[in-house]
Amino acid sequence: MLRDENAVLLKLTDSFINTAGAAKLPQRGDRSLAIKAYQTPGCARQALTNRSVHALFRPIFLSALEGLGALAAVSAHPGFEIMHRYRSHTCAALRKTDVGSTVRIAGWVHRVRDHGGVLFIDLRDHYGITQVVADPDSPAFKTAETVRGEWVIRIDGLVKARTEDTVNKTMATGEIELYAQEIEILSAAKELPLPVFGEPEYPEDVRLKYRFLDLRRETLHKNIVKRTQVISAMRREMGGAGFTEYTTPILTASSPEGARDFLVPSRIHPGTFYALPQAPQQYKQLLMVAGFDRYFQIAPCFRDEDPRADRLPGEFYQLDLEMSFVTQEDVWNTMGPLMTKVFEEFAEGKPVTKEWPRIPYDEAIRKYGSDKPDLRNPIVMEAVTEHFAGSGFKVFAGMIASNPKVQVWAIPAKTGGSRAFCDRMNAWAQSQGQPGLGYIFWRKEGDKLEGAGPLAKNIGEERTDAIRTQLGLDDGDACFFVAGEPEKFYKFAGEARTKAGEELNLVDRDRFELCWIVDFPFF
Repeated sequence: MLRDENAVLLKLTDSFINTAGAAKLPQRGDRSLAIKAYQTPGCARQALTNRSVHALFRPIFLSALEGLGALAAVSAHPGFEIMHRYRSHTCAALRKTDVGSTVRIAGWVHRVRDHGGVLFIDLRDHYGITQVVADPDSPAFKTAETVRGEWVIRIDGLVKARTEDTVNKTMATGEIELYAQEIEILSAAKELPLPVFGEPEYPEDVRLKYRFLDLRRETLHKNIVKRTQVISAMRREMGGAGFTEYTTPILTASSPEGARDFLVPSRIHPGTFYALPQAPQQYKQLLMVAGFDRYFQIAPCFRDEDPRADRLPGEFYQLDLEMSFVTQEDVWNTMGPLMTKVFEEFAEGKPVTKEWPRIPYDEAIRKYGSDKPDLRNPIVMEAVTEHFAGSGFKVFAGMIASNPKVQVWAIPAKTGGSRAFCDRMNAWAQSQGQPGLGYIFWRKEGDKLEGAGPLAKNIGEERTDAIRTQLGLDDGDACFFVAGEPEKFYKFAGEARTKAGEELNLVDRDRFELCWIVDFPFF
C-alpha cells in the first residue's frame, strides 16, 4: 500500500522508466499504459495493489527495483508500503492493537446482516472470522449490497474498535470491526444446495455430493485441522522418545491380518495381484531384524470389512510402532506417558489419566463387558448367581441348575429407580433381539427400603436385600440382570451397561480415563 504520493517515489519511478528497467515492462500499448498508470498521481496504489493494466506489472516492477538495488531503500521509506494482492491479514489476526490501521482481508462471506441500512458482513477464512461494516457513506456500500453467502471477496478497510456493548468475547477478533473502503468480488456463488452457516442437518447424499461445501462447515473444518494437529503432536513426541519414522510399501503381497484384502491387479504380470496392507506388520519386523531399533509410522491400513462405529470402512490410519530389545514393561513405560502427553495437549483442560491401570482381559470382560471399556462410566457389573440359585425366579434358577457354566450378572444403575426407566431399558433390550432385561428397583415405603419389580417378588425380600447390599445400592437405585453363559451374553451386558450409564447421565465426559488391557487370551 502506498500511503503517500511523494517526491521520493516519483523520482524513483522516473529513474526506473529512464533506465534499463523500462525494457522489462510489457511492450506496445500495455507498456505505455503501465508507465502512465504509475506516473499518474494517485494511481501508484492501484498499480501495485489492485489489478493493474497488465497482469505482470506488479512483479515486473518490483523485480526491476530489486535489479536496480533500490527495493530495500524504497521499502524502508515511511511513505512506501506494498500490500499483498489479496490480504495483509487473515480473518483471525486483527486485534485492538490494529485499530487505526488500513488493512486487506479476503475470504468467504459467512453471512450478511442488514441492520437498518448498515450492512454487517462476517468474512471467513481458514483461520477465523472478522466482522466487516459497510454503511451508506462507504464507497464500498453498493458492492456490499450485492454480496451473498459463500461469495469470495477481498476487502480493504479501516480497523475500528467496537463499543463496549458490541464486543463479542466468543470471537478472537471480537474487539474490532473493519469498516469497508473497497470490496472486490473474486468469485460469486449461485444459490447454495447446502447451507454452510448454522450447519443444519442435511441428508448424507447431499453432503457427499457437495463435499466442498460440507467441508467449509465449522465442525468438519475444525475436526480435520485437529486430526492433523494430533498427528503432528504424535510425530513430535515419538521423535522425542527416540523413534524414527519409516514409511513402508503400499503395494505388497497378501498377509492375513484378520480381514479380507483389497487387491490391485498387476499390469506387468497379468493374472497376478498386489494386496493393500492391512497393517505394516511384516515390514516393521523386517526393520527390527535389520537393526533399526525404534520404528513408528502413521500407517494407512486397508481392510475389506464391515463398518464400525469407531473405524471407517475400508481404510483407517493407526500409530504403528515397534521396539527392539525391550520388555513389556518398557513398552508400557514408554507409551503411557507419551500418549498421556498427547491427550493433555488436546484435552482443553480436561484431566487425563497419569498412571494407567492395567486391567486383565478377563476382568475387563467381567466388569465392563468389553475389552475397551469406557472407565468414565462408574457402573461395574458383578456376579450375583448365588442369589438366584434355588430361588423362586424359576427362569434363572432353572438355567443355573441345568448348566454349571451359567452365571447371572448384575448391572447396577444408581438413580435409575423408577418403573418408567426400567421399562425403557427392558424395551431397549427387546429391540436388540433379547427376550427382555430383568430388573429390581428400590424405594422407601415409610421407613422401610423395599425392592420392587417382578424379580423382587419372585426371589423374596431376603435375597433382594442381599443383592442391594452387595452392590451398594439405596433408595432410588435400580439393578438389571442378564443370565446365561458369559461368553454368549457379555457383549450385550456391556452394551446394557453403556446404555444405562448414558441414559442416567452417569458418564463423566469432562475427563479422559485411559488404561492398559493386558493378558489377552490366545484365540
